[in-house]
Amino acid sequence: MLYGRYEHNIDAKGRIFVPAKLREKLGDTFIAAAVIDHCISLYSMDEWDKLQQGLANMPFTKARKLQRYLSSNAADVQVDSQGRINLPKHLLAYAGLEKEALIIGAGNRAEIWNPERYQEEIEQMTPEEVENEFMELGF
Repeated sequence: MLYGRYEHNIDAKGRIFVPAKLREKLGDTFIAAAVIDHCISLYSMDEWDKLQQGLANMPFTKARKLQRYLSSNAADVQVDSQGRINLPKHLLAYAGLEKEALIIGAGNRAEIWNPERYQEEIEQMTPEEVENEFMELGF
Protein backbone atom coordinates (compact mmCIF):
# COMPACT_ATOMS: atom_id res chain seq x y z
CA MET A 1 0.00 0.00 0.00
CA LEU A 2 1.14 3.51 -0.80
CA TYR A 3 0.69 6.26 1.77
CA GLY A 4 2.14 9.57 2.84
CA ARG A 5 2.13 13.19 1.71
CA TYR A 6 5.04 14.93 -0.02
CA GLU A 7 5.48 18.39 -1.53
CA HIS A 8 7.77 18.84 -4.54
CA ASN A 9 8.22 21.22 -7.45
CA ILE A 10 7.91 20.46 -11.14
CA ASP A 11 10.80 21.85 -13.17
CA ALA A 12 10.55 23.59 -16.55
CA LYS A 13 11.03 20.24 -18.36
CA GLY A 14 8.06 18.63 -16.57
CA ARG A 15 10.16 16.56 -14.16
CA ILE A 16 9.19 15.86 -10.57
CA PHE A 17 10.96 14.00 -7.78
CA VAL A 18 9.15 10.88 -6.58
CA PRO A 19 9.92 10.06 -2.94
CA ALA A 20 11.95 6.89 -2.33
CA LYS A 21 9.19 5.35 -0.17
CA LEU A 22 6.81 5.53 -3.12
CA ARG A 23 9.42 4.43 -5.69
CA GLU A 24 10.07 1.30 -3.62
CA LYS A 25 6.53 0.15 -4.34
CA LEU A 26 6.04 1.67 -7.80
CA GLY A 27 9.32 0.40 -9.24
CA ASP A 28 11.80 2.06 -11.60
CA THR A 29 9.28 2.19 -14.45
CA PHE A 30 5.57 2.71 -13.87
CA ILE A 31 2.45 4.27 -15.39
CA ALA A 32 1.35 7.90 -15.06
CA ALA A 33 -2.27 8.36 -16.10
CA ALA A 34 -5.24 10.69 -16.08
CA VAL A 35 -7.88 8.53 -14.42
CA ILE A 36 -10.13 10.52 -12.06
CA ASP A 37 -10.32 13.71 -9.98
CA HIS A 38 -8.01 15.84 -12.16
CA CYS A 39 -4.83 14.46 -10.65
CA ILE A 40 -2.15 12.24 -12.15
CA SER A 41 -2.36 8.66 -10.90
CA LEU A 42 0.83 6.62 -10.64
CA TYR A 43 0.45 2.84 -10.91
CA SER A 44 3.03 0.09 -10.62
CA MET A 45 3.05 -2.14 -13.68
CA ASP A 46 1.29 -4.88 -11.67
CA GLU A 47 -1.50 -2.55 -10.52
CA TRP A 48 -1.91 -1.13 -14.03
CA ASP A 49 -2.20 -4.69 -15.39
CA LYS A 50 -4.92 -5.42 -12.79
CA LEU A 51 -6.84 -2.33 -13.89
CA GLN A 52 -6.51 -3.30 -17.55
CA GLN A 53 -7.56 -6.89 -16.80
CA GLY A 54 -10.63 -5.62 -14.97
CA LEU A 55 -11.61 -3.67 -18.06
CA ALA A 56 -10.90 -6.65 -20.32
CA ASN A 57 -13.31 -8.73 -18.24
CA MET A 58 -16.15 -6.25 -18.75
CA PRO A 59 -18.47 -6.40 -21.76
CA PHE A 60 -16.80 -4.62 -24.68
CA THR A 61 -19.76 -2.29 -25.13
CA LYS A 62 -19.27 -0.99 -21.57
CA ALA A 63 -15.48 -0.93 -21.45
CA ARG A 64 -14.47 0.34 -24.89
CA LYS A 65 -14.76 4.09 -24.19
CA LEU A 66 -13.09 3.80 -20.82
CA GLN A 67 -10.31 1.64 -22.29
CA ARG A 68 -9.77 4.16 -25.07
CA TYR A 69 -9.68 7.06 -22.60
CA LEU A 70 -7.24 5.34 -20.23
CA SER A 71 -4.91 4.14 -22.95
CA SER A 72 -4.67 7.54 -24.62
CA ASN A 73 -4.08 9.32 -21.31
CA ALA A 74 -1.38 7.06 -19.89
CA ALA A 75 2.39 7.00 -20.27
CA ASP A 76 5.27 4.84 -19.13
CA VAL A 77 7.55 6.89 -16.91
CA GLN A 78 11.02 5.93 -15.82
CA VAL A 79 12.84 7.16 -12.74
CA ASP A 80 16.11 8.93 -13.57
CA SER A 81 19.31 8.83 -11.51
CA GLN A 82 18.04 11.74 -9.38
CA GLY A 83 14.71 10.07 -8.52
CA ARG A 84 12.64 12.13 -10.95
CA ILE A 85 10.10 11.24 -13.60
CA ASN A 86 9.25 13.29 -16.67
CA LEU A 87 5.51 13.91 -16.99
CA PRO A 88 3.90 14.44 -20.41
CA LYS A 89 2.47 17.91 -21.05
CA HIS A 90 -1.08 16.62 -21.56
CA LEU A 91 -1.06 15.02 -18.09
CA LEU A 92 0.33 18.19 -16.48
CA ALA A 93 -2.46 20.19 -18.16
CA TYR A 94 -5.13 17.68 -17.08
CA ALA A 95 -4.05 18.00 -13.43
CA GLY A 96 -3.52 21.78 -13.60
CA LEU A 97 0.13 21.38 -12.58
CA GLU A 98 2.67 24.10 -13.23
CA LYS A 99 5.30 24.45 -10.50
CA GLU A 100 4.15 23.17 -7.10
CA ALA A 101 2.81 19.66 -6.65
CA LEU A 102 1.59 17.44 -3.87
CA ILE A 103 2.29 13.71 -4.15
CA ILE A 104 0.19 11.44 -1.96
CA GLY A 105 -0.07 7.72 -1.43
CA ALA A 106 -3.59 6.54 -2.21
CA GLY A 107 -3.69 2.82 -1.48
CA ASN A 108 -2.88 0.89 -4.65
CA ARG A 109 -1.54 4.01 -6.41
CA ALA A 110 0.09 7.37 -5.78
CA GLU A 111 -1.43 10.63 -6.98
CA ILE A 112 0.12 13.94 -8.03
CA TRP A 113 -2.11 16.92 -7.27
CA ASN A 114 -2.16 20.64 -7.75
CA PRO A 115 -1.96 21.58 -4.03
CA GLU A 116 -4.82 24.09 -4.23
CA ARG A 117 -7.10 21.61 -6.01
CA TYR A 118 -6.25 18.92 -3.44
CA GLN A 119 -7.06 21.28 -0.57
CA GLU A 120 -10.43 22.10 -2.14
CA GLU A 121 -11.14 18.39 -2.54
CA ILE A 122 -10.23 17.59 1.07
CA GLU A 123 -12.20 20.51 2.49
CA GLN A 124 -15.35 19.03 0.96
CA MET A 125 -15.16 16.16 3.45
CA THR A 126 -15.90 17.03 7.03
CA PRO A 127 -14.56 14.85 9.86
CA GLU A 128 -18.14 13.61 10.37
CA GLU A 129 -18.38 12.54 6.73
CA VAL A 130 -15.09 10.68 7.00
CA GLU A 131 -16.34 8.90 10.11
CA ASN A 132 -19.64 8.01 8.42
CA GLU A 133 -17.81 6.64 5.37
CA PHE A 134 -15.66 4.39 7.56
CA MET A 135 -18.73 3.20 9.48
CA GLU A 136 -20.53 2.37 6.19
CA LEU A 137 -17.51 0.31 5.18
CA GLY A 138 -17.67 -1.58 8.47
CA PHE A 139 -14.62 -0.09 10.18
